[in-house]
Amino acid sequence: MLLLLGPLAQGQNTDGFQKEVDAISQRYDSLWDSTKETIVFTGSSSVRIWKDLDRRFPEKQLVNSGFGGSQASDLLRHCETLILRFKPKKVFIYEGDNDIAAGKKSGEIIENTVAIIEKIRQQDPATKIVLIAAKPSIARWELKRGYKKLNRKFKRLSKKDALITYADVWTPMLEGRKVKQTIFLEDGLHMNKQGYDIWYSVLKNFVN
Repeated sequence: MLLLLGPLAQGQNTDGFQKEVDAISQRYDSLWDSTKETIVFTGSSSVRIWKDLDRRFPEKQLVNSGFGGSQASDLLRHCETLILRFKPKKVFIYEGDNDIAAGKKSGEIIENTVAIIEKIRQQDPATKIVLIAAKPSIARWELKRGYKKLNRKFKRLSKKDALITYADVWTPMLEGRKVKQTIFLEDGLHMNKQGYDIWYSVLKNFVN
């Protein structure tokens, strides 16, 4: 069984994500059916802008509570609104991308991730969790060592608990030793349809 750490200090009282989190909550007030089994996808903008996520899995009730620019500490802070209120049977988490870009160490990211898992497990010990690997990108390719180190730690974390799975989206986004150039928007960071086709090919097995 995974040894879970207590929540980390939450930092400043001001929260630039509150309006976006409130908007997500209000949107699902009408969309979410509490009588149906729910899968939550959450994390930073790579989840938030996956516009056709629910259409790719029409037989499932999916909640997309991604919020752009977020880090693992932000998701921890808003865990109740973005994850727990939906009483999910499965949670897909994508955090770490912005953390590494902001200069955070992989150990701190893992600690926040474990604290998120602890909160989820306090509500329902049987909830399955999928940790989506930090993705490579053109814009942040110079940080690849940090991302690869974080992904190794995500993978190790998943091996400590049978209900945690690591989803490797990093490898199929590469072409040889470089990141694929045709799967991103003009900013070189966010993915186009081809990029999300890769994510779908990896994550569909975990959803189904």
